[in-house]
Amino acid sequence: MGGKGLDFKHKEVINITDGRRLGFVQDVCADLESGSITSIIVPGSNKILNIFAGNNDIVIPWQKIKCIGDDVILVEV
Repeated sequence: MGGKGLDFKHKEVINITDGRRLGFVQDVCADLESGSITSIIVPGSNKILNIFAGNNDIVIPWQKIKCIGDDVILVEV
């Protein structure tokens, strides 16, 4: 399951444990030495309302990604 970081933008992330929609991929983290993606980042809830509340982004490790589709990424968190 490999891919380019840009391929993840605009994909919705859904938790298969409870069916909850977590949001859309905002960014990816990568290991610069190996070039592999290590995690994806989804904005936390009420991001617009919490501008001054600090960083509440959801960081999902690569190991928690179960399936990557054309429009959706399924995770188990």
